[in-house]
Amino acid sequence: MYAPDDDSHPDTAPEQPTDEQVSAAVDAFRLLSDGTRLRLMWLLSYGEYDVGSLAEALGVARPSVSQHLAKLRLGGLVQTRREGRHVVYRARDAHVRSLIKEILFHADHEVSGIPRHG
Repeated sequence: MYAPDDDSHPDTAPEQPTDEQVSAAVDAFRLLSDGTRLRLMWLLSYGEYDVGSLAEALGVARPSVSQHLAKLRLGGLVQTRREGRHVVYRARDAHVRSLIKEILFHADHEVSGIPRHG
């Protein structure tokens, strides 16, 4: 199942998502409903960071950042790799990066009054 890229066939309804797909999407949105986690994901959509760098960038205590990252990792939104003694985090894949960017671009239109795209 995937959404069509255009509206050229408005009479053809897309395949409905399965209950499992909807549940996974709801879980992801639930994780992203926290401001700190959304800010973390924004940074991780553009690069790799360790906990200390993320804490400094957001002005949030390291233990709090670690807890948020653990939830995001369990939710499948971030992945890690070791770099020496540090664990480096990044957004899991292009789908997650796109989701984060699009929702924040949408929010920018809502806040700034920029006209919507067609």
